[in-house]
Amino acid sequence: MECFPTIGLEVHAELKTRTKMFCGCLNNPEEKRPNVHICPVCLGFPGTLPVINKEAIKHILRIGEALEGTLADLTEFDRKHYFYPDIPKGYQISQYKYPLVSGGTLYDVALTRVHLEEDTARSSHDKGDYSLVDFNRSGLPLMELVTEPVIHSAKEAADFARELRLLLRTLGVSDANMEKGEMRVEANVSVSPFRSDKKNASLPLKLGTKVEVKNLNSFRIVEKAIEYEISRQTKALGLGEKIMQETRGWDEARQRTFSQRSKEDAHDYRYFPDPDLPKLELSEAAEFQSILLPELPGEKRERYKSYGIKGEDIEMYAGDFRLGEFFDSVMKELPKERLPLASNYITSDLAGLAQGGPLEISAKDFAALINMLAEKKISSRGAKDILAEMFANGGSPGKIAEERNLFQKSDEGELIKIVRTIIFDNKDAAAAYASGKESSLQFFIGQGMKETRGSANPEVLKRILMEELKK
Repeated sequence: MECFPTIGLEVHAELKTRTKMFCGCLNNPEEKRPNVHICPVCLGFPGTLPVINKEAIKHILRIGEALEGTLADLTEFDRKHYFYPDIPKGYQISQYKYPLVSGGTLYDVALTRVHLEEDTARSSHDKGDYSLVDFNRSGLPLMELVTEPVIHSAKEAADFARELRLLLRTLGVSDANMEKGEMRVEANVSVSPFRSDKKNASLPLKLGTKVEVKNLNSFRIVEKAIEYEISRQTKALGLGEKIMQETRGWDEARQRTFSQRSKEDAHDYRYFPDPDLPKLELSEAAEFQSILLPELPGEKRERYKSYGIKGEDIEMYAGDFRLGEFFDSVMKELPKERLPLASNYITSDLAGLAQGGPLEISAKDFAALINMLAEKKISSRGAKDILAEMFANGGSPGKIAEERNLFQKSDEGELIKIVRTIIFDNKDAAAAYASGKESSLQFFIGQGMKETRGSANPEVLKRILMEELKK
């Protein structure tokens, strides 16, 4: 049975602030000791009063501006009621009717809203037949971004999540490390049959029953879980079964989703404005009016593209700020026509040497190396050797090339003497070349490079060999 998948995403990301969302406890995601950054507010003690974290508000407004969404004039916080051990108050402070950001787009995906709420505590169930709760995470400022149901493949969903993480890191508002739980994806997946009439063949009859897959903590799992859910629902519809609106989890060991509970609707949470928190008139607060943005990933890609940088390199610079900043520094030292060559050596050789660590080389010295290579003073092999030496021990490329005899020899008189000696010592190979065996030329070039310890200019060497072998 052919079905049309429709996917909407809800993405949560913990924000980088000094303190939690509604209290003065430290926001320290690296803390390993349980229950040390806690207070009566984030523990939900009766009679405590929350206070809004202004820095978190600014972070969401910056995100909204980057997404070209509509920033709220009036916003408020609501109580979202449900009971779990990791929600000590019996409700979560979130936003419902008046989010901080409405609309916007990212990765050609239309967005519904971006709002701010508090994170839950962290439960663990691996110590025995009981559970433990760590409240260090309880009350951390948490962004929730909701897309429109306009995604139609698992890959598109995973790519969107990657682009969102890149944006959050570029803005400096979240590290969004999925392996640490700092970013979590929830996918609302439905499938429905295609229309039968040809005119509207690409449109579904109607959206299918929505199933939410919760707490997907890697891009690979996002893609796998959505693919599985599309397949599961398609098979069920083909058998005439009814899809139930429910919440499902992902079983990594079995590579399948599993039912957790029936899905709540908004009215089940009994939202109402939090009486302990004021409504915010953002247009009247000067501190929320000036929003400065860095160069965004899309803008960065276009800039690099204008310099002729290949797509794979551009994605490395967009995603790895360390490499991108280094390349930007190198750009200031080189003419535009040499930037693609420089980029090749940064993304392959230098990135390989660094292995994710410090680059250990100055942009000025690296540019000098690229100039030597572009001007054919050194060979590509020589450039790699010099770069490795610069990375390991420092030093200028010119000095290293001189010490290791890596400057290319282009003196024709000296090369002619070397070539004639090689031909005299390899008369059989010379005869083979004269009889039409072109591969013999490569043999002679190899001998010439060996004799000059790799320092001969290969183009000059080849030309002289061809001239001498014809004599």
